[in-house]
Amino acid sequence: MARGDLQERKRATMRAWTRFVESGDAAEPVVRPEIMDSWTRSDKVITPDVSQAPLADESETASIWKDSPLQRAVEGVESELRRTAEDGDLVLAVTDSQTRILWTYGGRVMRRKAESVNFVVGGRWDEQSVGTNALDLANRQGEPSMVFSAEHYASIVHNWVCWAAPVVDPHTGRQLGVIDLSTTWDRSHPIGLATARVMARLIETALPRSQHHPSALDVTDDPGLVMTLLGTAEVRFDGQRLLLNRRQTEILALLALHPEGLSLEQLHALVYGDQAVTFSTLKAEVSHLRSALGGQLSSRPYRLLMPVATDVDHVLTLLRGGHVAAAVDAYGGDLLPGTNSPALGDLAEYVAVALREALLADPVPDAVLRYSELAPYDTAVVERCLASISATNHPAKALLKGKLAAALR
Repeated sequence: MARGDLQERKRATMRAWTRFVESGDAAEPVVRPEIMDSWTRSDKVITPDVSQAPLADESETASIWKDSPLQRAVEGVESELRRTAEDGDLVLAVTDSQTRILWTYGGRVMRRKAESVNFVVGGRWDEQSVGTNALDLANRQGEPSMVFSAEHYASIVHNWVCWAAPVVDPHTGRQLGVIDLSTTWDRSHPIGLATARVMARLIETALPRSQHHPSALDVTDDPGLVMTLLGTAEVRFDGQRLLLNRRQTEILALLALHPEGLSLEQLHALVYGDQAVTFSTLKAEVSHLRSALGGQLSSRPYRLLMPVATDVDHVLTLLRGGHVAAAVDAYGGDLLPGTNSPALGDLAEYVAVALREALLADPVPDAVLRYSELAPYDTAVVERCLASISATNHPAKALLKGKLAAALR
């Protein structure tokens, strides 16, 4: 929107907010029903001149965050989250299911603004604490939400626009909290809500899977390399988890997926594409991997010298055999989401498309329900499944209709 349009929208929103706090009336059409409902609830518990969000106990907040699935997921994609905040001069926050901020990062300007209102770790941004805001609405409604300027009940954030989206564990269906993106009202943009959805999806795909989940690869003490690459990345060698950075994981994934071996030039092209990265940089990463693998990584060509298993190969093998439901169970999400490797990016698309096409050809209801948790906005697969069971009383029909309605809302 042009700045003039945003200014008019801000003025209209402010008029409506003023009428509401002074007389309980907000006839302005700019007020959306969910905002009006939230204002009404907020008016019963706080005053609009609250100066800061209350802070939860520091040690309690730290204990909730430490070693939690959210912490592991956020740390796995933190570079992407930070880059988004810096590029857009946003402040990003991840909350728990009580809308308490557990992690936050901000660009230079927004970081200072956030600190002034306790939009920081431990800050309570539930409706009862600070009134209407995008974090609470997304958490309460279970869907992405935007709150612009004076749509916020508390005047301390009338100069903000916020977009928030729920973070849902794709393996259990449990809503863990929300991610919020905030900036000043004059930088509002239609892509904000979509970006919040993407960031939520990024975190969801990095969430660790339960060891008891059927899609998990068997982890044993047998010699060899076991790589989980779909959804969240995990590498185990001889039964022990390896702590690798993202680039090292990408290099190891490419070697695992090319058992015949790769030359230095081939590996460089697959990892970096046309990025200006030296061969010596790649050699240093490979050297680290060789040390971590006890020397079981040869050169000329680069090749792994131990048994290797990946969930990518597992899913593709199941699809080739026509075992669609089992393939969906084994598919934890996008392959290394956010990767800059052109080869891995292409492979991620190949696996995702292959799984989707298999479901369109054989829409097993339970498998479609599982898939819809990973790809909630892929309505075509759900519609195909509903059409295939339209003449039956399949128990999944109601759930599928609910998924479809939520995706179309």
